[in-house]
Amino acid sequence: MGKYLTDRGKAVTGYYSQTYENAAAAAEFTGTDSFRRMEELVALSDTLLITTPDDQIGTVWDRMKGMSIDGRVICHCSGSLSSDVFKGIDEKKACGASIHPMLAFRDRFSSYGQLNKCFFTLEGNPDALQRLEGLLEELGNPYCMIRAGDKAKYHCAASILSNDVLALLDMGFGLLEQCGFAKENAVDAASALVRGNVENVLANGTLSSMTGPILRGDASTVEKHLGVLDGEEREIYRLLGSRLLDMAEGRQKEEEKTGHIRRQDSYIRMRSLLKKQDGNS
Repeated sequence: MGKYLTDRGKAVTGYYSQTYENAAAAAEFTGTDSFRRMEELVALSDTLLITTPDDQIGTVWDRMKGMSIDGRVICHCSGSLSSDVFKGIDEKKACGASIHPMLAFRDRFSSYGQLNKCFFTLEGNPDALQRLEGLLEELGNPYCMIRAGDKAKYHCAASILSNDVLALLDMGFGLLEQCGFAKENAVDAASALVRGNVENVLANGTLSSMTGPILRGDASTVEKHLGVLDGEEREIYRLLGSRLLDMAEGRQKEEEKTGHIRRQDSYIRMRSLLKKQDGNS
């Protein structure tokens, strides 16, 4: 965040860290200052971003609220926690918020290059949000306001869209390897399929991008798929297949309005196939 801001001409005071070497490295990378005492950084800043792991945000706040923070905006960048973590902030005449970039940060020295296309979510005190909205609008980043009570669900959604997708890809690549593909060949072979699917979803949405046996009502193929899987992989396929079937039925209702052929009988059979069977998960 610091590099992204400084590259766009925004004034960044600098960094404080539990380990001074980390603060110094960040300061060097961003052309700012590093501080050995948190109090020094707080005194020179109007907006403070706490970018520690989630379980340390409260600890940092407990220390910071003992300082003079009148008029300061105190933010954290957690996706799952709300600004409620800043207990007693009103009494300190400061205002709190959370600002979360929907981006997977793989490397702190390179991921900043993707922030220009990043979507942010904001939550917190109205005065703090006004300042953060102005900043994001100047930077040209899209954003959305969310409620404090929705932070955990929001972060769950982001985690599913990011990390859980990797688990499904790993499962698919693994099945290809079981068919004789080398690991690297499995990834190469599926690259056009995976890339095309993601691009279709981003351009057209999930329902319009659906293909495959469940959408077609091809119950016999789904039955074959279930027959070659067992254990956890079979259960994953069954659960995701049930979700896909719900989606397919929703798409069918839309298609019926334009006179498309119904697949109700096939969907009923498929629903039975995908139903969890006792002793066979």
